[in-house]
Amino acid sequence: MRDIPTSALTALVVDDHPLFCDALMLTLRSIADFEEIETAGTLEASLDKVNGGREFDMILLDLNLPDVNGLDGLVRLRTASPKSTILIVSSMADNRMIAHALKAGANGFVPKHSQRAVFRKAFDAVREGQSFVPDGYIDPQGQDSTRDAPEEALARLASLTNQQARILNLICEGKLNKQIAYDLSIAETTVKAHVTAIMRKLGVHSRTQAVLIAQEARFNRVLPSDA
Repeated sequence: MRDIPTSALTALVVDDHPLFCDALMLTLRSIADFEEIETAGTLEASLDKVNGGREFDMILLDLNLPDVNGLDGLVRLRTASPKSTILIVSSMADNRMIAHALKAGANGFVPKHSQRAVFRKAFDAVREGQSFVPDGYIDPQGQDSTRDAPEEALARLASLTNQQARILNLICEGKLNKQIAYDLSIAETTVKAHVTAIMRKLGVHSRTQAVLIAQEARFNRVLPSDA
């Protein structure tokens, strides 16, 4: 992350709700001197801007976008724009999600619909090179919960077949069912069946939760190989 200058700032707001984008733009301009603020309604649109040579001092990213859910978008945007300050602005603000977002490269996390004062505190914190988390945040690693234990995640991941492991890897890369089907040369209906089985084995109800478990267990080291 590069240092945020004190003037002539540039920002990118990534959210698929135009009214919320407008609200965030107004909020940003009220807390600092932003010379230019652009918006993008999808992850791909934001990546096009970044890969097109644009450098943004700050990126505000929603985790739930039409073309990606959860942390996949954050990982891809962080890779594409390593020097930008990325602030997650999301309604998925439970402790586990916040912790994983920070580990995945976010500089801070602000729950959606927070007061303007919270955004100001977040901006001030990241400008000083500090991470920002909302009031009441508790690091889940400090909680006594067998469900959160890495051993639990390892045991669940170990139950996956090789094909399910490959599909989970691709899900973690942010790929959609159609893309996974193409990559693995199988029918999209087959991919959907595998995704359902993966979520059942991991005890989750969404792709985002499956990604969190995979990341928690450092899945690249424990999932079955392609061999």
